[in-house]
Amino acid sequence: MAKYDREFKLKIVKEYLEGAIGYLSLAKKYGIPAESQIRRWVRGYKEFGEAGLRRKHSKQLYSVQFKFNVINFMKQTGASYQDTAIVFKMNNPSIIANWYKIFLEKGIKGLEEKAKGRPSMSKNNKAKTHKKEKELSREEQLERENELLRLEIAYLKKLEAFQENPNAFLEKHKQRWHLNSKKKDSN
Repeated sequence: MAKYDREFKLKIVKEYLEGAIGYLSLAKKYGIPAESQIRRWVRGYKEFGEAGLRRKHSKQLYSVQFKFNVINFMKQTGASYQDTAIVFKMNNPSIIANWYKIFLEKGIKGLEEKAKGRPSMSKNNKAKTHKKEKELSREEQLERENELLRLEIAYLKKLEAFQENPNAFLEKHKQRWHLNSKKKDSN
């Protein structure tokens, strides 16, 4: 969607209001894809003057209650997005269209303001770690602890055997490795 400056919009609106040319002809003349865009400019100009053509650069924040009131008004009266925007002194009817779409998909919860940006990594990692620990039952925690203790004992036994006679320990493992490699070669 093309963005047009205020002077350009004002020129087109005044040309329309002079009555010499219609919406469709203006759209073709200036290369605007949709005549409805010019209709919105003219309507905004008639209701709010030049302020109706101005783009707002700062983001306006609306409460959930306000959004709900706007949607409720539109549904009860059958007003268009443009008419609803004018009643609520809003410059951009497409915002109302977005709210309505979100409301239909997610309900009133969807109209709540969402936190922007990505959550910090440290909070995420801590939360996951605590979650995993809490998910295990007491029995599962004990089984996990037993497994770790068995592994530790096996490691200590091998370490002790290696310290007593390093050559015998290495020979034993060399033979095991040698036998395993012959089995792989025969296949």
